[in-house]
This record gives sequence, structure tokens and C-alpha cells, in this order.
Amino acid sequence: MKKFLAVLIALFLSVAVQAQVYGPLNPDRETTNTIRVNGVSTILAFGDTVWVSPSLNRNINNNAEWFTPENADSVVNGIGRVYSLELGQDTVLAGLGYTNTEAEGSPQTAFGYYFSVDGGDSWRFEPPVLDPDPPSKCFSDDPDFERPSSSGDYDPDCDIQFTYGGITYNRIRFIVPEQAPPYEVDFKNNVVYSANFGGGLIRSRDFGDTWERVILPPDNVSEMTPEDDYSWSSNIILANGDVAQINRYDPRSDFGLNLRVFGVYIDSQNRVWVGTGSGVNVSENALTAPTDSIRWSHITFDGSTNGLIGNWVIELKEEPGTGKVWMTNRIIESGVEDQGLVYTDDGGQTFTQMLIGERINDIGFKDGYVFATGENGLFISPNGGDTWIKSPQIKSPNTFIKSTAVYYSATSTTNRIWISTSDGLTSHECCSANQVFDNWEITRVNFPLKGGNIHDEGRDVSTYAYPNPFSPTVHELVRIKFEVENQGNVNIRVFDFGMNLVREIENGSFPPGTYEAVWDGVDGKGRKVANGAYIYVIETAGARKNGKILVVD
Repeated sequence: MKKFLAVLIALFLSVAVQAQVYGPLNPDRETTNTIRVNGVSTILAFGDTVWVSPSLNRNINNNAEWFTPENADSVVNGIGRVYSLELGQDTVLAGLGYTNTEAEGSPQTAFGYYFSVDGGDSWRFEPPVLDPDPPSKCFSDDPDFERPSSSGDYDPDCDIQFTYGGITYNRIRFIVPEQAPPYEVDFKNNVVYSANFGGGLIRSRDFGDTWERVILPPDNVSEMTPEDDYSWSSNIILANGDVAQINRYDPRSDFGLNLRVFGVYIDSQNRVWVGTGSGVNVSENALTAPTDSIRWSHITFDGSTNGLIGNWVIELKEEPGTGKVWMTNRIIESGVEDQGLVYTDDGGQTFTQMLIGERINDIGFKDGYVFATGENGLFISPNGGDTWIKSPQIKSPNTFIKSTAVYYSATSTTNRIWISTSDGLTSHECCSANQVFDNWEITRVNFPLKGGNIHDEGRDVSTYAYPNPFSPTVHELVRIKFEVENQGNVNIRVFDFGMNLVREIENGSFPPGTYEAVWDGVDGKGRKVANGAYIYVIETAGARKNGKILVVD
């Protein structure tokens, strides 16, 4: 009997937690100038200014109003989306990409770059960095055409030659933007670095006017210097189906994990750090040296307790005032490597490991605190990474971040820490000694009941539900926005299309204001509802509102 009662209590608590009303929403935040989507993968701050993806929204001093550029058409009205950001005083560099649904496999695709030197008032667009068109014998729009390097008749004229240390090598020609979006960018003065996955590592020494490709060590090389010669294994498919290997620099080859670039960072000592699918590369002279004489140290996973946790390095950042370079580690070889977070304070000779087993996306810093955003939540360290606390579900007095949300990025302004998630942005005043993070502010896409926002046309309704259609498995919950005009009792119920009661969400007294009710697609007995159309009815003092939710799981 005790076990049965415990099950009933647990079921009741589960239902109660997932069916409730939040609000009233802050009327000062009911603005048409808002962020574009709730899923914000990239966020970066400089001073009191925050910029966010996917469409270059800007906020200053935690204002309710978010700025959207009027002349950045590629992201405001076009298909381009912000994949990476780097900021300076009045300077914004955005790496752009998009999902190419017209190509096989819908690959992530390079779209170019936006540069602004006046805080975002005007923008200069630069297209993706591609090599000159190859000779006609090497490339054709004909789908049945086989370029020589894939048919077995390898022709070096179809590649591009480069020189390193006085020796001439071949590299594959980059003629399409697929698989080459700028996942990370960084700059120092006029020198810009861009990490472009299958497009490799590229550099500009005139702030994006011209670009050059930067060569990284082969996978099995720990030190690359212009005094030695090297072999980068690539492969070609012969006419009989066999695979032959040649010495060619090819980031898209199965043998070039260290050439597949995910992250790049320029630290306070002017060292360039590059994260790849085969560890991390660091150079003392990559800011200034010609491409044929850049020296690299290549550090890989070796299984030691003071080395990398895994070989896949994506995000790199330096902790202010400490000289520590932090980086996320992920798994390339399953069963051998692990994932987590490390930092080095000696240029990569040794690493301090932490959060082993957690898939971390980004690192942020503020006043001695370290914030690690991950697939499994937000982790906070008050002492530079010595100890960690996993944040409970983030809530504010009038809304919340979903419990299943992925935490993407972290950054800090003068007196706040900012976190981006798959379910909105959140920020907190920070940081004092023994800081308690219990009063978060949450920013989500705002669409008032009356009127619209800058990203969509207006509407004039008494209530609406979103997302709609709603998948309990994918979305976790659906939010129902409504207004209470007069103090009094509010009753919210969900019915099936035959008007049979499915769930009572709320029955209580509320003051005037705008609210959001949430429903997780479960009926009053804790069972998932079937796919179909459902009617929600909101009865307030003197008013009755209703709407439809389409459940598709």
C-alpha cells in the first residue's frame, strides 16, 4: 500500500509540475523588437553589449528592446544565419552559413561574412572563400562527370599547389561551399582567422578583403616546422573500385582529421589555437608569419590524466587575467576517448581535466566564476574549475527554461552573465562572493497578443498556443498565452475534439495581466494523449477564450 501511495504521489507531482500557469509576464518586456528564435546557439558580449545568432540581434544594458540591423539583408531577409561571432570596440565580425536543403544530405554550407566597424549600423558582406574555378577537364555541372582525381586518372592540374618550407605540395581545390561554414572566427587588429570544417583553416591579413589558406600538420605529426617535409594522406577511388592514397592536403579526406577545423582562438600572448577532429594546434607565429613558414605544435589525446580527454576540440577561450586557455573535448574514437572540459596554463604541455563524461558546448567567465554550457545543463564553478555545481532548472517569477533544454553558449557583460539555450536566453547579475543564482531573467521570442514583432506580421487574438502543431516528445510542452482583464478566478481546461475533458491545467484566482499556461500532452491520469486536435478553454472573470492545439507525436 505504501508503495502504491508513493506512486500516486509521484504521479500527482509530475502532473502538477508540468501543467501550470506562469506570470504575469513583465509588461515592460512586451516589445516588438525581440530576438528572432528561442534556439540561440551563439552569443557574445563586449562591454555592455550582447550580440546573438541567428540574425545579428543586439542588446545594450539588458534593455527590453533588441536591435535588428536594417541593412544586413543576408541574415534579416535572406537564407544566411550567424554561425560564429567575434567582437571588438565598435567592431563586429559574423561568420555566416545555412543548411542547404537542396543538396544531398542537407549539408551545412558556407555563406560568407559580415563586417561592421560602427557597432552594427552598417555592414560589409564578403562571400565564401573559394578557390578559382579549375580547368574544364577537372569540373563540370554534368552529374555524370567524373573528375580525374576520383576516376583514377589523377591529374595534379586539378589541384592547387602550395609551398611550405620551400617544398611544393598539392592540395584539393575548394570550389563548393558545402561542408565549409565558418564555425568559429577570431581577429586581432587586421588579422582574421576562420575555422571552416571541410574548408580548413583560412586567414586574412587585411580584415577580410583577401584570404589565404593556412596549412596544418598531418594527423600523425606533433611538430610542424618549415625545416622538414611532410605527407598528407588523401585517397582516390580507382576505376576498379580500389582506393589509392596520394600525398595531397585534403580536409575532406578520411585521413585528414587534423585538417577538419572546428575552432580557432587568438590568446593574449598572440598565440593562435586551432581545434580540430584530431586535438588542438598552437602556434607562436601564425599571426605574422607567411603561410609557408608558420610553425605548429599538434597535441592529441594520449590517455594520460594530464592530457586531453578526447581528440575532438571545438570551443577554445582564455580565462581573463589567468592565462588559462580552456577547451571543450569530445569523442572521435568511441570506447577509447571521453568528453568533458580541460584547461592549460602552460601552452598545452599539460591539461587539467574536469566534467569528464559531460558534453560541453561552451565556456564563459565572470569575476572568478566559470560557466560551462552543455547538452545536460549548465555547470557553474565559483573557484576557477576546482569544484562544480550543476544549476537546477532555470526559472524566473514569470517563465522558465524547459528542463530538456540544451545549453549552448555563455558570455558576460559588465555586470551580468548571459547564457543561451535551445529555449531562450537567460541572464543574471554577477558576480559577488558566494553568489546565489536564484533570480534569473529570461528572454524568449515575444509575440504580443495584440500586434506582432519585427520578425513577423501582426496579429490580434485573445489567446494562442505555441509550438503548434505540438509534439510532446520533441517539444516537451506547449505554452498557451492569454490575458486576464479583471481580478478573479481563472479556469483552464483541455478537451478532445468531442469536448470530453482531457486535463484541467489551472483553477485559481489571478490578478490582471498576461500569462502563459503550459501543458505536456498528458491527460488527468498521467497518460500521453493520442495524436489529434484538442481544444483548450480559458474562463476568466467576465470572459471566455478558446483555441486549438494539434498534437502530432
